[in-house]
Amino acid sequence: MNIYVSNTSGKALYEQIYDQIKSKILDGELKEGEPLPTIRGLAKDLRISVITTARAYTELEKDGYIYSVVGRGSFVAEKSREFAREKHLAEMEKNISDAVDLARRCGVSEEEFIETVKIIFRG
Repeated sequence: MNIYVSNTSGKALYEQIYDQIKSKILDGELKEGEPLPTIRGLAKDLRISVITTARAYTELEKDGYIYSVVGRGSFVAEKSREFAREKHLAEMEKNISDAVDLARRCGVSEEEFIETVKIIFRG
């Protein structure tokens, strides 16, 4: 599993790990029940603190994306496709809300906004 972190990013290292693993789970790149790298192994590969990787895994587990088994490691939690769809819809709604705020600040009408969305959606 390829995960990249940057010290120059505006995000904390654990957030970068969290976001990338979450994305891989929601996109189906990581399948239900699939093992994740060990916390120590990932920390070594990324050359970062074990505490940092542990925090990312703790947050992923708290949010229901992974589960841990003592002595065995961490695994992708079983999720229905509907769960992943709901997470994507929530993200999409936030992005649309941000776009609407920007459109209002720029004086774009509702009709112009909707037409732009249609054009982009159709690709």
